[in-house]
Amino acid sequence: MHCGGLSQPNIVVANSAEVILEVLLNRLSPMNTKYLFGFFVLIFCITATVKANPVPPAEQVCGKWESSAKQLIIQVYVENGQFKAKLTWYSNTGGKPLDYWKDVNNPDPKLRSRPLLGMSILSNLKYDKDTNSWEDGIVYDSRHGHYWNASAYIDKQGLLHVRGYWHFKFIGRTMTFYRV
Repeated sequence: MHCGGLSQPNIVVANSAEVILEVLLNRLSPMNTKYLFGFFVLIFCITATVKANPVPPAEQVCGKWESSAKQLIIQVYVENGQFKAKLTWYSNTGGKPLDYWKDVNNPDPKLRSRPLLGMSILSNLKYDKDTNSWEDGIVYDSRHGHYWNASAYIDKQGLLHVRGYWHFKFIGRTMTFYRV
């Protein structure tokens, strides 16, 4: 068949990967094929030997976490060697903007006008490598204006468990968070 005076060769549809490979191999000289093979071996060796820079165990808690009840999001970070968390989002706003709400239940009258959004709610946590947990912290409950002892750990499923307690861990409450 002719189209504009040019003849069209018969085209057999094949697996596109096979076609591309065949075209590459047919067009490369044996010398270029050796270089190409060497290049791919080098790339494979580099990627196989380079290990990803894993996050140190102590810093695995850092990042944004949403409560399992989907009521709040906290940002955990390190400051001066201690792990802290601040409130970055919460759902119980009564239709008002997040920055409207203040810390009205704080026992210190001077702090009652500070906004809840961005407020530090967890402080002084220290990583304990023996238990792979964060201990000796303080958590602030803005709904009731109370400070509690705090500890935290990440379970095998990657969930963060933050426990607020009164002197003894068995007298307290645990909130569970997942990473966002």
